[in-house]
Amino acid sequence: MLGSIANTFTNCFKIPELKSRILFTVALLAICRLIAFIRIPGLDGVELSNFFAQQAQSGGGALGLYGLFTGGALFRCAVGSLGIMPYISATIIIQLLTAVVPRLSKLAREEGGRAKIIQYGRYLTVLLCLGQGAAMAIGWENPEKIFGEGIGRLVLYSDSFIWWYRIQTVLILTTGTMLLMWLGEQITERGIGNGVSMVITIGIVAEMPAAVVALKDMFFPGGGLEAKFNLGHAAALILLLLGVVAGVISVIQAQRKIPVQYAQRAVGRKMYGGGTSFMPLRVNYAGVMPIIFAQAILMFPQKFFLLVGQGLTDSASPGVKFISKSCLAVAAALNEGAFAYLLLYALMILFFSYFWVATQFNELQIADDLKKNGGYIPGVRPGVATSDYLHNAMSRITLAGAIFLTVIAVIPIILSNEMGIPYQVSTFFGGTSILIMVGVMLDTMRQVESHLLMRHYDGFLKKGRLRGRI
Repeated sequence: MLGSIANTFTNCFKIPELKSRILFTVALLAICRLIAFIRIPGLDGVELSNFFAQQAQSGGGALGLYGLFTGGALFRCAVGSLGIMPYISATIIIQLLTAVVPRLSKLAREEGGRAKIIQYGRYLTVLLCLGQGAAMAIGWENPEKIFGEGIGRLVLYSDSFIWWYRIQTVLILTTGTMLLMWLGEQITERGIGNGVSMVITIGIVAEMPAAVVALKDMFFPGGGLEAKFNLGHAAALILLLLGVVAGVISVIQAQRKIPVQYAQRAVGRKMYGGGTSFMPLRVNYAGVMPIIFAQAILMFPQKFFLLVGQGLTDSASPGVKFISKSCLAVAAALNEGAFAYLLLYALMILFFSYFWVATQFNELQIADDLKKNGGYIPGVRPGVATSDYLHNAMSRITLAGAIFLTVIAVIPIILSNEMGIPYQVSTFFGGTSILIMVGVMLDTMRQVESHLLMRHYDGFLKKGRLRGRI
């Protein structure tokens, strides 16, 4: 098996076009990593890095997840601290608006309309970068309110130059994100594809060495300390990792094939015979989006109730003290790992899984297109009946995908909070990290495999086909 994979990699460099694409992709990903290390002038990135190194044992929370997506740039006060997430957020917003705004929906179907929508997404990315960059610059001015106690001053400028610091930081952060966006688009066009996903993945993979060190310290702490974990725990973690990866691969590629029959058509004097095809409905249609939506929403209520509760603690009024205690109790219940948090987290993932399908899967248009092209599902009447059939089928398989996403999302939280496994390690056993990495790797293998099969080379797996492909 290893020999076959090594032979496949060798074949990749025998094809000039594929070789140039791979080398081009590697070069641009290296630039992405440089952006994650170049610090913004006027900020003490060493102080923030040391603080997060001391907090590595605690749960990562939303900041830990965002820092993972930026490849650690957030923890270094680097140029790429915003990462590629503003561009992804803008793309998601435009997609949702396209589904609900008729004018955008019509534009998406017109010739050249897709390019116009992409352009709107870039404009929105700039606006999001300016807003998030300003919030991040102000957050670095008051790090104890954002990151917690125990962190020193990060801004090296004096108070008289604070506005210069803010303007400079916002512009640098915006430029860093736009550069990452451009690099991702170049990888998509001139590299091996999936540019934006590759930028995120390389950031996640870059944190693996730190996770390996933390994993080693779990079993061999050194300094005469006694290890909290034994070989039994190691075997359990290995089995869990293999099971999670196998489950992610299976669900990502899982689909329900709806048979479609096409009737014969007469065009002039020629008869075009009908054929049988199928319509693939993906089990995990929403991908990683429900988890990202749920995490983004849950990060705000806990901070809000905590700040309100702490601000009212010193009040002498009994009513205000009751409100303060209630807010602190709600904040404690919404801490990552608490039962209420996990329950809300699971319900939100289920909701957003169906919400994404409802906004992106247009069964009415699909049924109408089938009817116009002379296609029909055997045993189902064209038109409204086909639309209802697709809606019911998609609802059933979406439930299975949503439950799977919930289990995958909860695993790192349970490992970190209940079993004491460092967050740097637990984050690679589920959640968005494993979903993104496995999904991007599978897509990349398909891209490379298509080039190999065109030149009559075998792909990564036997007979040049990925498991589950037709």
